[in-house]
Amino acid sequence: MTTSQPQRIAIVGGGPGGLYTAALLKRLAPDREVTVWERNTPDDTFGFGVVLSDETLGGIEHADPPVYEALQHHFIRWNDIDIVHRNTRQTSGGHGFAALGRKRLLQILHDRCRTLGVDLRFHTEAPYPAWLAETYDLVVAADGVHSTTREAFADAFRPQLTPHRCRYIWLATDTAFDAFRFEIAETEHGVMQLHGYPYAPDASTVIVEMREEVWRAAGFDTLDERESIDRCAKIFTDALGGRTLHSNDSTWTTFRTVVNERWSHGNVVLLGDAAHTAHFSIGSGTKLAVEDALSLAACLTEQPTLESALAAYEEERKPVVASTQRAARASLEWFEDLALHLDQPPRRFAFNLLTRSRRVTHDNLRLRDPHFTEAVEREFGCPPGTPPMFTPFRLRGLTLRNRVVVSPMDMYSATDGVPGDFHLVHLGARALGGAGLVMTEMVCVSPEGRITPGCTGLYTAQQTAAWRRITEFAHTRAPGTAIGVQLGHSGRKGSTRLMWEGMDEPLPDGNWPLVAASPLPYKPGSQIPRELSRAQLTDLRQQFTAAAVRAARAGFDLLELHCAHGYLLSGFLSPLTNRRTDAYGGSLAKRLRFPLEVFDAVRERWPAERPMTVRISATDWADGGTTADDAVEIARAFAAHGVDAIDVSTGQVVADERPEFGRSYQTPFADRIRHETGVPVIAVGAISSWDDVNSLILAGRTDLCALARPHLHDPHWTLHAAAEQGYSGPGADWPAPYLAGSRPPRTGRTDAPKPRLTLTS
Repeated sequence: MTTSQPQRIAIVGGGPGGLYTAALLKRLAPDREVTVWERNTPDDTFGFGVVLSDETLGGIEHADPPVYEALQHHFIRWNDIDIVHRNTRQTSGGHGFAALGRKRLLQILHDRCRTLGVDLRFHTEAPYPAWLAETYDLVVAADGVHSTTREAFADAFRPQLTPHRCRYIWLATDTAFDAFRFEIAETEHGVMQLHGYPYAPDASTVIVEMREEVWRAAGFDTLDERESIDRCAKIFTDALGGRTLHSNDSTWTTFRTVVNERWSHGNVVLLGDAAHTAHFSIGSGTKLAVEDALSLAACLTEQPTLESALAAYEEERKPVVASTQRAARASLEWFEDLALHLDQPPRRFAFNLLTRSRRVTHDNLRLRDPHFTEAVEREFGCPPGTPPMFTPFRLRGLTLRNRVVVSPMDMYSATDGVPGDFHLVHLGARALGGAGLVMTEMVCVSPEGRITPGCTGLYTAQQTAAWRRITEFAHTRAPGTAIGVQLGHSGRKGSTRLMWEGMDEPLPDGNWPLVAASPLPYKPGSQIPRELSRAQLTDLRQQFTAAAVRAARAGFDLLELHCAHGYLLSGFLSPLTNRRTDAYGGSLAKRLRFPLEVFDAVRERWPAERPMTVRISATDWADGGTTADDAVEIARAFAAHGVDAIDVSTGQVVADERPEFGRSYQTPFADRIRHETGVPVIAVGAISSWDDVNSLILAGRTDLCALARPHLHDPHWTLHAAAEQGYSGPGADWPAPYLAGSRPPRTGRTDAPKPRLTLTS
């Protein structure tokens, strides 16, 4: 491959992505031969309306003004979103949508392609992919979610297709909704939802969606197309104003998320739904395909070779698509679990729906529609001018002044388990920084329970005194800040090097023996632990209770039991790490037995007025491990034993985990536990902004938010969040010596004289 200017181009698929790619490539080089194969006729299309963002339209305007101008004449624009639930409609404005009919979009692109001289071959199956690859300089596979091109080269593209739990059907009605409409129907068979939006002066797209089990219970699996449509129209008669629904060879289907490890193979490249899919609830399928086309055309123009052009295209688009797919997955899972949220107050339910994908946030919504957002805040109980994160929260006898928690962070800086000056400065600074609750790192209950030689403990009087020094500083110098201790035992993950010397790597010398639920090493090369005997389980319970007594003497306000991240108690909970055949292994109830025994023993010795929380890994991110369903049952079990809140983390249980990282990626697990069990939760996991905290709290997905890295970056993160939001109430008191810093210092001169006269020649 010596050029990125291929002359003979084959495009498989005549949807918007394929057609727009053809038009762009032909426009950039009119002497090219560009051929599009589409197995359907020009008038065939599935779905009805297409929504495009201003960002995408801007790209079209710059790249191909004639297409942009043609689109402008046919757009329907609106600003509102209506959410109808239990006969109450909530309206949020300022969102800005533009849509047109899918057939109209295709006609515009057909005309543009013909004007430019693209060879459009309708009602014609594309030749076999291998033949196309041999015959043409470039093959663009824009043949959709069921791409035959992708499947022909599956070994190269390595696609992963994930089915989801809802059935849906694309329909239309002969009226234009005046807003993007979400309507919830609670039927005898279960919850159903309507997604609708206008795409013409007299027409709207209507998508009806429901869980698979609801779809079957309602009998849709036995109805033909016309019967299904009539049933949907009857269920949503109020939304439709009694109008009928129309089909376009519409069938019930299950959404599938498509992800490909690679997007190109030789001279074959994937585009649009063939490369990736994003759930219709965030309306991004056509948008992404058009943006793919713009990027591919640009890379082919900019790069010296076809190989480098396709690599650049993939490098540019993959992060954007991954971000969109994370948002789409959050949205589709929210709708899958819609029943969890139905009992929320009306405005909070609407806010929850609007912010479900994490792309619309509290601050963003305040800009779009301040009146709606202020109404949600009032319903939540925010005093005037108080962001949700600065409202108080009560756990047993402890009232936290705000919803921010400094998450436990191992510092690996102790000597013989004794916290020193470093810990005083580290935790003291974060106590002064305004968080409602500051947590210690995992404090180990025995020397053998340490992760590394630098880990802290609570198994000696000297350690107790050292911790007392820290809690007294926090209580004296940062009144209103609570300080909590996290108690744990490393289990099979102990006797390792300090993090910066080799995380989870065994010590080169001076190792101590490890114990665990089962004799399984954490990873190849790790020490093999001994399986705990009944007698050793009794000893461990006593170590935890002794540490809890010392923690109370040290002055901690809250105690958290660490049952996550593959440490000892977590090792009992996961089926991947607990292979016992006695009363402490097997079923989930048996795997819970020892952690619950430890919890009960600690709760008995921990002061009754002080709260106790438990951190769990809600999923192992590994096949055969703890699932989200298991996490709900684990939380229920601890709730039945008196836990005050569940700190919901994930993973770090097995070395070969496959986490699905992303912004706030662990919060859906907390959300589900909170709504299914009723127990308060602490959400963690890539929560990095005060806007995220406000959004999660106000939507009811969590009660508290724990942040780690932001507090490493800025010990005064909470106070700065208050200052940036213009808040100066009781939820964020600045320490008296720091009051002068409550406003950012000026960084340059701002009083320069303004020009009074402009001369022109």
